[in-house]
Amino acid sequence: MRFITRILPVVLGLAIVVAGCASPPAADVDAARAALDKATTERADQYAAESLKAAQDAWAALDVELKAQEGKWFKSYDKAKELAGAAKTAGDKAAADAVAGKEKAEAIAAKEAADAAAKAKAASAAVRVGGKIRPPTKTKDVTPEYPAAAQSARAEGAVIIEATIGADGKVIDAKVLRSVRMLDQAALDAVRQWEYSPTLLNGKPVPVVMTVTVNFKLK
Repeated sequence: MRFITRILPVVLGLAIVVAGCASPPAADVDAARAALDKATTERADQYAAESLKAAQDAWAALDVELKAQEGKWFKSYDKAKELAGAAKTAGDKAAADAVAGKEKAEAIAAKEAADAAAKAKAASAAVRVGGKIRPPTKTKDVTPEYPAAAQSARAEGAVIIEATIGADGKVIDAKVLRSVRMLDQAALDAVRQWEYSPTLLNGKPVPVVMTVTVNFKLK
């Protein structure tokens, strides 16, 4: 009994020493830091801002826990290890989301550039309606929305637009030739949705340029 009584304080003392000398999970912390750095390198701030914010918050929580343990006599890094794992997961996600976001943005930019090039090519090849080139027949009409602000201001009149119609009959470009303040954008939005039967020249469909009028009249 005396032996047990004497050994017990020794065992407790060793346990306290071991707990007090617990080391921070350096490898886990480094992995979390590397994941966050990779997300930053992949421009997550531009392509995955929300995911990056989550990763930064996870890292901040880990940093707070590590500093909290530094000020304790008896240290325990179990929570820090768990937070480091969560921070790494969040950093990895931010990096992956950034890569995906960048690829999507580049694909959209490439498509917009291709569409712009196609429109420019069609516009340069377009023939103006007149003479033997008869105006194409409209196959799809979209009525312009009369802006509430324009109605309140009693704005009305005719907006004249120069429309470039592709070989497929769809409007590929439109610009205002005669403006009516507060009504131009509504007119353009409508005209860009109009469609026509293809215009044939020597039996082949060609893009054409013509003027169209969009009338706005108050009731």
